[in-house]
Amino acid sequence: MTSQTGQTVGRLRRWMYRSGHPNKAAAGLNRLDAMVGASGLLRSRLICLRVRGRRTGKPIDVPLVPVVHDGHRYLVAMLGDRASWVANVRADGGRAIIRARSWEEVRLVEVEPALRAPILACYLEVAPGARPHLPVDRHAGLAAIAAVAADYPVFQVCPLHP
Repeated sequence: MTSQTGQTVGRLRRWMYRSGHPNKAAAGLNRLDAMVGASGLLRSRLICLRVRGRRTGKPIDVPLVPVVHDGHRYLVAMLGDRASWVANVRADGGRAIIRARSWEEVRLVEVEPALRAPILACYLEVAPGARPHLPVDRHAGLAAIAAVAADYPVFQVCPLHP
């Protein structure tokens, strides 16, 4: 992808989430991505996170790119604290379901901001669609990533029933 094309794609992705929530175009793509993630077709790149809506109690499916760091799985909120799924996870005590071919009940444990930088660095490598949303270049180094880490929640994925 050329630099010009990458900048255009980045602007488009920021526009799709300009209010902190997906607009209609992004919501439609998210539904499609959630179905793909749940099917397990792109298991290493995309999963479907199912959380309970904090207001409605209804299940909400969110497509996410998981990251593995030091042998542990993590989920990152590319929109930061304003991502609805983050508020839903916090309201439900970290309970969620990951769907990627099969269902896995999990507890999402929030990582302290001081420990997020290396995880965010890995995330920026494996999730190119998230890069326009984080105000740091993936090649900037851990110090630059650490400077914004507090604004981007990271959750460790732990089995609910070990």
